[in-house]
Amino acid sequence: MVTRKRFKAAAAVSALLLAVSACSQGSTTKEPEAGGSQSAGPANLKIAYQQWGPGVVMKNFLTGVKAEYEAANPGSKVELLPIVASENDYYTKLQLMMRSPNTAPDVVYEDTFLINSDITAGYLRPLDDYIKNWDQWSQFEDTAKGAAKALDGKTYGIPDGTDTRALWYNKQLFAKAGLPADWQPKTWDDVLSAARTIKEKVPGVVPLNVYSGKPMGEASAMQGFEMLLYGTKDSLYNHDQQKWVVGSQGFKDSLNFIKTIFTEGLAPTPKQALDPNMGSKVGTELLPGGKLAIALDGSWIYGNWQKTGAKPWPQWSEVLGQTAMPTQDGGGKGKVSLSGGWTWAIPAKSKNPDAAWNLIKTLQTQKNATKYATEGAQIAVRKDVASDETYKSSAKSTQFFTDLVSVTVYRPAFAEYPKVSNEIITAMEAVMTGQSSPEEAAKNYDEAVEGIVGKDKTTTDSGGQ
Repeated sequence: MVTRKRFKAAAAVSALLLAVSACSQGSTTKEPEAGGSQSAGPANLKIAYQQWGPGVVMKNFLTGVKAEYEAANPGSKVELLPIVASENDYYTKLQLMMRSPNTAPDVVYEDTFLINSDITAGYLRPLDDYIKNWDQWSQFEDTAKGAAKALDGKTYGIPDGTDTRALWYNKQLFAKAGLPADWQPKTWDDVLSAARTIKEKVPGVVPLNVYSGKPMGEASAMQGFEMLLYGTKDSLYNHDQQKWVVGSQGFKDSLNFIKTIFTEGLAPTPKQALDPNMGSKVGTELLPGGKLAIALDGSWIYGNWQKTGAKPWPQWSEVLGQTAMPTQDGGGKGKVSLSGGWTWAIPAKSKNPDAAWNLIKTLQTQKNATKYATEGAQIAVRKDVASDETYKSSAKSTQFFTDLVSVTVYRPAFAEYPKVSNEIITAMEAVMTGQSSPEEAAKNYDEAVEGIVGKDKTTTDSGGQ
């Protein structure tokens, strides 16, 4: 199955602090029999998740799960806690909530790249005592299970899907510019050439969007910068040496790409790009409105255009094409993608962990998992969902993005990564706004990473990919 290589790097995670074990004891209540939403006693549960701009797919999904759980558990109540915030602000607010028993939700929507730092901080509860009696766990791909597993071998979240990234392009705008409908760029120069042609031939539209700068947070680091970096001969982390890479030419080249698109006017203006709502605008305004020709973005974005999405757009599959992001010079595998994903986790300070587990089981029945993977535009991580005909036929782009799993790259999901990621974003913003040259920004990044992880944990050898 094409999903089998997902999350392969997520199993290599940061060492846990002793504080985790002090607050990560499993439930002492007898676990209900597997398969369903059997009551662990009436409880009032809170489930926290990010409200993605104007989108209501998650809200509608959770509203259905809430009704199902409350019907199966008389006397229980589920309160939905949407956190309306940009990506980085969501992470910050969620972590603040999980610090205290008075504010900790019972179930949280946790990005896989933050799980290991949150484990280290003592925010999450291991789920192994629950999973061992759950008959649905065998449906999850083995590699997907590693997304929320720490070096102690314990699992801290249940994955609900993964994703890949590529180039979306408007075939109608391409036709106006004399560009091919079946566009298949082989190098970065091919991408820049198409953007320059769009600028010349189709004025008034944004030729190319690559997320950059602090307001877009991890979207800038992952589906912006790292989609470039991992197309070079360099990487962020040398897994053989277990050290962070500094001083790489690929890092400078990636920043030079950012400099090029902003200085040549091939990207949105810095003011537009630094709008915290830029991600939402790409999916609900710029692409549907024919105002953006090429978008380096994720597999999930078409969820905006479904009947249940924030901007229904029945014509999207005819108007938009998808093509892989090429490597810098066409070398290596010739194309690159990055994968991430989200999980449902239980905070260490939840007052109702047993009931929270039953809620997660309700979230992850085959029926509900299929519903969310289909409506939420996710790449399935469950075998029974991946083989479901409704899921497989849900969008014309599903197979394309699933096939990219064979070339995908994963972030080094160590506890230090969020801080390193922030330095990547800082370097990008300095370059896109003209405050620093790519060389200066790269030098500042190197110094910051040495300060974060220690100079002895850095190397100038990327070690290949």
